[in-house]
Amino acid sequence: MVSTPDEQQGHGGSATHDVTNQAPPLAPYDASDDTALLEGLRREGAGWAEADLRRLGRQAGSARAQEWADLANRYEPELRTHDRYGNRVDEVEFHPSWHHLMRTAIAEGLAASPWADDRPGAHVVRSAGGLVWGHTEAGHGCPTSMTYAAVPALRRQPELAKLYEPLLTSREYDPALREPTEKRGLLAGMGMTEKQGGSDVRTNTTSATPTAEPGVYTLRGHKWFTSAPMCDVFLVLAQAPGGLSCFLVPRVLPDGTRNTFRIQRLKDKLGNRSNASCEPEFDGTVAWLVGPEGQGVKTIIEMVNCTRLDCVMMSAALMRKSLVEAGHHARHRSAFGARLVDQPLMRNVLADLALESEAATTLTLRLAGAADRAIRGDAGEAAFRRIATAVGKYWVTKRGPAFTAEALECLGGNGYVEDSGMPRHYREAPLLSIWEGSGNVNALDVLRALSREPGTAEALFGEFALARGADARLDAAVTRLRTGLSEASPTTARRLVEQMALTLQASLLVRHAPPAVADAFCATRLGGDWGHAFGTLPQSAGLDAIVERALPGGGR
Repeated sequence: MVSTPDEQQGHGGSATHDVTNQAPPLAPYDASDDTALLEGLRREGAGWAEADLRRLGRQAGSARAQEWADLANRYEPELRTHDRYGNRVDEVEFHPSWHHLMRTAIAEGLAASPWADDRPGAHVVRSAGGLVWGHTEAGHGCPTSMTYAAVPALRRQPELAKLYEPLLTSREYDPALREPTEKRGLLAGMGMTEKQGGSDVRTNTTSATPTAEPGVYTLRGHKWFTSAPMCDVFLVLAQAPGGLSCFLVPRVLPDGTRNTFRIQRLKDKLGNRSNASCEPEFDGTVAWLVGPEGQGVKTIIEMVNCTRLDCVMMSAALMRKSLVEAGHHARHRSAFGARLVDQPLMRNVLADLALESEAATTLTLRLAGAADRAIRGDAGEAAFRRIATAVGKYWVTKRGPAFTAEALECLGGNGYVEDSGMPRHYREAPLLSIWEGSGNVNALDVLRALSREPGTAEALFGEFALARGADARLDAAVTRLRTGLSEASPTTARRLVEQMALTLQASLLVRHAPPAVADAFCATRLGGDWGHAFGTLPQSAGLDAIVERALPGGGR
């Protein structure tokens, strides 16, 4: 006789489906509950924004915001090239969750608003906000980053800046596609690379033909990787009669008609899937010159400094989010008679990840502070920013994929399923090393800065000198680095830049982190007392102190 479902359940319900030894949902949590982040915020002159950052942290960790992040990636943007009548429209449609994320990010000043804020530390606040709001999802950080970066480039053409900068720095999100000056706020994108050259933008073949109207050109060409095609204006590179030049391309022209911006397809990407990236075709597309003809690269270089900083910041945010997820799981999951967080080897893994995360966060905020002060006229900080941002971009973004893979492994099989969110973090991590120049491009850019801008080396070693004598391993690393600079070549560029990054991170931690963190970092990253994978810290490392500092609410 077959038993009924009720009889199968017995007194305790469906016993085979009882859920035990599983972590509860992480949300709601406070994404700003990060000691290294808050200390860095105050240290870099932006402590005045701490209350707002904490409010944003609670919002980022809310169940609602985490659901927006999930839905924006599950329901990806869709390209609509024509309307029902056959008219070309070239529009991209997004899930409502994307718009919720964008609206919050812009309202919180994570796009271009710091350029309109005279308070010292305003740009630090933006980076700190990105570290916190980055706990949601990374895709919508692309248009906010490009909008931020567009402002200094646009200032090379004052009449255009006067017209568009107040709208780019607005805190209002207005996604409608219409004439820019009629909107409450604008987003800016960029279109630099083409299929035949990639990062070698000087090989671009898009042509710019002057019209009878001064400063107005028409473009013809095909861009290979243009993210965020829903933006209102784009900074693009094209070949003018005087050489490679920078142009501003509006989606809608001043008379209200659509500019020619034919979206050929959306890219089918590994990650960053909430954000649309496309191949636009220009054919008689109206554009306005930004900066002099022939100085396109020089015009956009300030933009690159801004977006590279955002790559560092987004990688650090992704590390922190992955660490928080791993720590939460380890606190609630038991194996072999103890909670995972209390198992010595898991504690070693978490402590090692915590060191990497704190080093990335601390460096991000130091770079943001340098940017803030450089923008306000500090020449020394400008020199430091020039080299340290490229160094940080190379190294921190390189650490992201290995970091997220290890954090995912802390969850075991639970981390390998999409519902955990960890696969999305893992797919996202490699992008930040590729965007704004891959590892080779950034490593060679460091060599270029050292050879052409002598003040950059002086600025970097001046930073190291602030920690001189505090740790013998750090002092030895600085000495090795001086020798390495004298022998620098393209072949050894990656090794050299890696040493720069580790030495810079160590110097910051020696000065600002607790002894347990600084000592473990110097022993492993500089002293060689480390394996080839995370979780290989020496027995002498203060694991408990490191984990207690890193995890929200303490390490237990």
